[in-house]
Amino acid sequence: MQPRRKAIRAGIFFIVLLIVSGVVLMYRGNDAVFLATQKKDGILTAEQVKLSFDSVGGRLINENVREGQEISAGQVVMQLDSTDTDLAIEKLRAQIAQIDAQIQSTTGNMNLSHFRADNDEKQSFRQIDSQRGALSAAQATLSNAELDYKRKSELFKDGAIAKSMLDDAITALNVAKANVETQQQLLDRLLAGISDTGATDSLNLPTIQQERATAENIRNDIAALTQQKRFLEVQLKELEVAKSRLTLHAPEDGKILSVLQKQGEMVSPNVPVILLETRRIYYDIYLSEEQAVNLREGDEIFCKTVADNKKIRGTIRLLTQAPGFADLKQSREKSQADLSAFQVRIYIDANENVLAGQTVTVSF
Repeated sequence: MQPRRKAIRAGIFFIVLLIVSGVVLMYRGNDAVFLATQKKDGILTAEQVKLSFDSVGGRLINENVREGQEISAGQVVMQLDSTDTDLAIEKLRAQIAQIDAQIQSTTGNMNLSHFRADNDEKQSFRQIDSQRGALSAAQATLSNAELDYKRKSELFKDGAIAKSMLDDAITALNVAKANVETQQQLLDRLLAGISDTGATDSLNLPTIQQERATAENIRNDIAALTQQKRFLEVQLKELEVAKSRLTLHAPEDGKILSVLQKQGEMVSPNVPVILLETRRIYYDIYLSEEQAVNLREGDEIFCKTVADNKKIRGTIRLLTQAPGFADLKQSREKSQADLSAFQVRIYIDANENVLAGQTVTVSF
């Protein structure tokens, strides 16, 4: 009987101990569910960037980096062959120089045409003035011939002169009239159909206007050449930009994870050639809506690394509803969540010295 009593007493003792432990755990909150709500673990993750040649391709002639190498922003990491681009740039520069020569030549022709028009106008004005003088002289001769004819007609009527003298006066009168008509026709030809106002400098001669219009039309040729030059200059800038893109620079500090193209290979435009691990490090934690309601994007959060218990400061950049797998689903109908989970993405300050892949813990 004695062993049996001892066994019963031991069983009762263990049952009481189990009950007391359960009560203590329930009130102190040290059970697994409670601990899961008080501490959240996350893994530090570094953002990765795929580097590629922007809209250009060619043969890779220079591979300046290797896997695991630390690089700085602006550092040259790869370079493509620029022979074809260099030849195209030289060709365009020669074409632009040729257009410049054409513009200068055409501009000289335009200026020369304007000079000729001005010179022709001055000569025409001098000829008009000279022809006016010749017309005035012819008109004066005609007046004298008319007076001589009238005088000799009276004398012939009185029988004072012979008939031959009157015939000479008639001939001289006719010659003077013909000379006046000839000089007038020459003046009209010089005026080219415009009215003679008597002010030579104010005359707009059609022939001179035509010469100036022809000279001014050359300006359109110059404008066309100028536009053609601008088009070539735009093409030149495009080629120069394309040439600059043949050299790939690191966009930021980081570490080379993988070199996807090797020296001598043909690289296609916009195809990744390097996988870069940046210095931007973050971790994600998932919180219940009761915990997430007190947080805001931009808030600071401190965590500790599991490996060395180092305290790290971070900033919340993303606070959003988590995917459905993180929700707590128990009793609601149609698979609705009893409690919604929220995803919190926290970025580590750049000054913190941590490694991607470390586990961190956030206490609430």
